[in-house]
Formats: sequence, structure tokens, C-alpha cells
Amino acid sequence: MKRLAWAAPAIISLCIGCRTALAEGPISATREERIAQAAESLRARLIEQRRDFHMHPELSNREERTSRIVAEKLKALGFDQVRTGVARHGVVALLKGSKPGPVVAVRADMDALPIQETIEVPYKSRVPGVKHACGHDVHTTIALGVAEILSRMRDEIRGSVKFIFQPAEEGPPPGEEGGAPLMIKEGALDDPRPQAIFGLHVMPTIEIGKIGYNSGPAMASSDRFVITIRGKKVHGAYPHEGIDAVVVAAECVMALQTIRSRRINTQEPLVITVGIIQGGNRFNIIADEVKLEGTVRTLSEDVRRQVQKLMRETVAGITSAYGATFEMQYEEGAAVTYNDPQLVAEMLPTLRRVVGEKNVIAPLPQMGAEDFSYYQKVIPGFYYFLGVANPARGITAMVHTPEFDVDEESLVIGVKVMANVLLDYLDRHAE
Repeated sequence: MKRLAWAAPAIISLCIGCRTALAEGPISATREERIAQAAESLRARLIEQRRDFHMHPELSNREERTSRIVAEKLKALGFDQVRTGVARHGVVALLKGSKPGPVVAVRADMDALPIQETIEVPYKSRVPGVKHACGHDVHTTIALGVAEILSRMRDEIRGSVKFIFQPAEEGPPPGEEGGAPLMIKEGALDDPRPQAIFGLHVMPTIEIGKIGYNSGPAMASSDRFVITIRGKKVHGAYPHEGIDAVVVAAECVMALQTIRSRRINTQEPLVITVGIIQGGNRFNIIADEVKLEGTVRTLSEDVRRQVQKLMRETVAGITSAYGATFEMQYEEGAAVTYNDPQLVAEMLPTLRRVVGEKNVIAPLPQMGAEDFSYYQKVIPGFYYFLGVANPARGITAMVHTPEFDVDEESLVIGVKVMANVLLDYLDRHAE
């Protein structure tokens, strides 16, 4: 009830402010100018909404409050369809324009991370051990801002816009389904099927006011492996009577790195990281079992398949040499986030027009991963990066860190860019 009492005035104020900005703009103003004015009129409320989400972060598959706020806002805006409970707490909403045309989608993720916030800001997380350390509070706020503006421009929309608010991008808890795969499974891309999908991610390596993009691979695939090495337990004073799983594991850790340096084309990006080593039960006993757990990141599906084979060969050879044995579990996660080159080329003029040609940059693809890639397996997609860094204000911390924050000017920029991207796409593909 407390949430509802806060939400209603905020939603009403947001709606009135944006409607006024769109209605009172100069008659000769271009659509882009009117969108910019509307986004600027939302500035205070965008900041307020982002800070509210930031103070009340929710972990993957637990985004109950966030989902409720999103659904309430979309219903208040008069969306034609608002479907809740998709993939647990996802929201899928459809805004129909007054003119015939295709369907385009925009996706925003809503979940936070199990990280304790350390920065002292007025909007510091109120949930111990949980923080929006990947900017999903920003993503959700921007998508709501775009929804607000487009809901007041129905007469100019040639087609429909589907808004997908997704839970569990960071991955569902063990034993649960979630994220983009479950959203797709439960029909987020159906009835109607969008022709294309867009998304954005905050990026603290890019300064405020700039947009980063990649044509083709933008972010890496993300796989997880667990290697269990088995030797023979014996007293630590008599290692020759046993098989030391710790020594074998150490050799495997080092040898796995030679896959990148010696067995894969050196021009192909690849990361093999062993993040966890567990084994042994006493200081003077040779361990008979060690587990290695880690991640593999690639920008190529061919390399992804090749690495699995080479990892098994490498570990098999080392364990055999020591008389040990092994088991390897390899679990494929998100695929490569692949931006459709034709779609990128089509939308680049929009990005350059809105933020300026010099402010649209093409950084190297990243080895981080995104489950936006699952949508791109179904329909063409374009996932770009929103600059949020401000070195002058000390806002430079990387995502997934306790110190992460954003320059909130990015909220207005993000709304302007995405609103123009969606409308320009519909214009180009309308019958």
C-alpha cells in the first residue's frame, strides 16, 4: 500500500509533464526536437524513478516490486496490452500507433546483483547485500520514459511498439528457469512478433553523451565449466604412494591457458578463467579430489565449439600422465550478442543525428555477456552502449562493483536516443 501511495502521484505528474511538453512545442518543431523537449521535461521524474529503483533492488527472479511499478505505469499510460507474470515477474506491453505498420520491440532488464553498496549517496541501496551494480535500474527507467513519450505520440506511430521488461538477466537462481530464454518460451516475442528488437546497456568505459556500438559481435558468449580431478588419497609424507589431485589440478589450470595462446587462432578473442579451486581436507593429507570451476568467453560460435573439445583433450592428457581421472561438465549459457549488420547500418544515422556524429563510437567488442543474445537468435537485434562515465565527478567505477554509479544525465540521453530509434525504424519499414 505504501508503494501505491507513492506511485500514483509520480505517474500522474510524469504523464502531465510529458503531455504538456509534446503539446506545447513549436508547431514547426521537428519530431526529434519535440522528443528532446519531452525527455527534458521528464528529467526530474526520471531521476526520481531511477533512484527509487536503486534504493529498492531485487535479485533475479525476485523482482516483484519493480515489476509491479512497471505494470502500474504502463496501465496508467493507456497501453493496449499489459501482460504480467511472464517468466515469473516479466512485463510485456504493446503500444499500438494510429497508423498501420510493423512491430518493433525494446527490451529492458530489471534485476540487481548480490553486491553490498559502498558509496555514500542519497539513493544508496536500502537492501543489505543487494545493489543495482549493472545499471538495470537505469535501463528500466529509460524504457519507462520512452513508453511515456511514445504513448503521447500515437498519431505519429506507424505500427506498434512492444516493450519487454525482463527479469533475471544476471541469471536465475540454481534450479530455476529465468531470463530471456524463459521470456521467449512464454511468448514475449509472440502475438505479435516484432520484426526487430533494440536494447541498451550503460557503459562506464564510455563518457556521458556518447553512444557505443558494434556491428556483428558486440558481447561474448558465456559458458560455465566444472572439472573434477580424482587422484588417490595418502599421507602427505608419502606422496609417491598416492596421486596428488592438487598437483594435477595446478598443471591443468596452467595448461588450459595454452589453448588461448597456442591452439586457437591468436586473432580470435577467447577467455578461459578458472575462478574456483576446491580440494583437500587436511594439511598433511594428499587430496584425492579437486574441483576447478570457471567460465569460457568467445566472440565466435566456431571457437566456442572448438574450445570445449580442446579443454577435454588437454585435461585428459594431463590426468592420464599422472594416473588420475577426471570428469568435465560444460554448460553453455548466453550466446554471442550479435548485432545484425544491416540493422546497425540502418540505424546509425539515427544515433548520429540525435547525439552528434563525433559522439557515436565503435569500441572493441566486449568479453562480458548478455542474454539479449537469445532474442537475437529469433529476430534481428541491435544492442548498443550508453555512456554513463563522468571522470570529473569521479563516476568511473566498472559494472558489478560496490562503487558503481552513473551520471544521471544519461537518463535523458537514453530516452531521446531510444525513442528516435524506435520511431525511425517503424517509419522505414511501414508499408
